[in-house]
Amino acid sequence: MNLGGEEKAGTLFVLATPIGNLKDITLRGLEVLKQVGLILAESPGFTKRLLNSYNVKTKVFKFSQHSSPQEVARYLNLLRNGTDIALVSSAGTPGISDPGNTLVKNCLREGIRVTPIPGPCAVTAAYSVSGMASDGFVFIGFLSPKKGKRQKELMEVRDLKRSVVLFESCHRIHETLKDLFEILGNREMVMVREATKYNEEIISGPISELMARLSDRDLKGEITIVVEGIKRVQDDKVM
Repeated sequence: MNLGGEEKAGTLFVLATPIGNLKDITLRGLEVLKQVGLILAESPGFTKRLLNSYNVKTKVFKFSQHSSPQEVARYLNLLRNGTDIALVSSAGTPGISDPGNTLVKNCLREGIRVTPIPGPCAVTAAYSVSGMASDGFVFIGFLSPKKGKRQKELMEVRDLKRSVVLFESCHRIHETLKDLFEILGNREMVMVREATKYNEEIISGPISELMARLSDRDLKGEITIVVEGIKRVQDDKVM
């Protein structure tokens, strides 16, 4: 099926899916998922749970950063010949610390239509409840699991004036908080855990305070962190 119009080539729909609450899928997103020829998913199991909730019968195929050039070529050929494809990540908006860029780039180079189906995004969800200055932010994805490299990555954003948003594993959160305190200083931060889910938790305060509050907790789930930029820290000192 070709949803993109009269042209022969199909359309690649880069489609956002819920980050926790399945009710956050958009009406347009559901419509596209039902009508495309196939769905490429980072984690088919997660995606099928969503599809089953809304009785979507479209076939799902795994597509990740480990997909071979041959697989990319196969889906490009389907698009060239008129098949519409939806690209989804495990949760949230594809391309935000997720695979899929290779297929998107190839489509753009060949003139195959690529269109976003916007919706949930863990980055913007966390920033929207952070209370940080609204002059923008810098998103750096997941920090390295290796301490030395992780500290180097934080050094690279230490002097930025805008807030920094990052993802972190619940298994490394305590070490990361220590590194944030050591490299960035005792800035204000917000930690959003399990956003939109039943156990959603939002904690804010100076980094040292969060370190103390969370020190004896075994955290679970997805974590997004927002840390204030250096400009705000300096302005507060002047005031």
